[in-house]
Amino acid sequence: MDSERIRTPSVRVPSKTEEIIVIGGGGHAKVVISILKKLKEYRIHGYTDPRNNGELLRVPYLGLDSELSALTSRSQIRNAVLAVGQIGLGKSRHDIWYRLRSLQLAFPTIVSPDAIVNDEVVLGDGAVLMDGAIINTGAKLGVGVIANTHCTIEHDATLADWVHIAPGATISGGVSVGRFAMIGAGATVLEGRNIAAETIIGAGATVVHDLVEPGVYIGTPARRIK
Repeated sequence: MDSERIRTPSVRVPSKTEEIIVIGGGGHAKVVISILKKLKEYRIHGYTDPRNNGELLRVPYLGLDSELSALTSRSQIRNAVLAVGQIGLGKSRHDIWYRLRSLQLAFPTIVSPDAIVNDEVVLGDGAVLMDGAIINTGAKLGVGVIANTHCTIEHDATLADWVHIAPGATISGGVSVGRFAMIGAGATVLEGRNIAAETIIGAGATVVHDLVEPGVYIGTPARRIK
């Protein structure tokens, strides 16, 4: 876990509907927009992206990230969600978030109403939990973590900042996943294993030993290929 994190002991629920800006305009952003609409706690002001992709699920394009400063000054919007998908390491998402910190934007934790979050779970700012994600007792998720569709993060697992758990992946109890790592779709990490920062686990892989050296791992048992 890094010193940039502002920890949140539980999910912040706005006292009234608040406006929020979506950062990103791809497929991942569309999924996040769908979750925000189901929550009904935020009104989506629009999205920013390097490309104008037209309306996304009836949400308008606002322009480039560089235009956010003027936009937030005019509108006094103070909430944003980072909806940039992660294929590979999470450093690119971190870098976008870091550039936006000067705008004094809040990045609330976004939890789908169709996710399950059990007791004594700690969620970092900007984490996004998608439909069907299960986060069990004692799990700790850092800033900007993505718990994607139908993944499972079991009891007492610790995910450092900017980790992405892809759809259908299973993180067993007591696992530790280092900063910027990605666990691919359908992969399984067995109980108590440690995964180094900046590591990518390929889709469908099974981690049966500690992975102490960063790299790309595939197969069952997972083996390093680069």
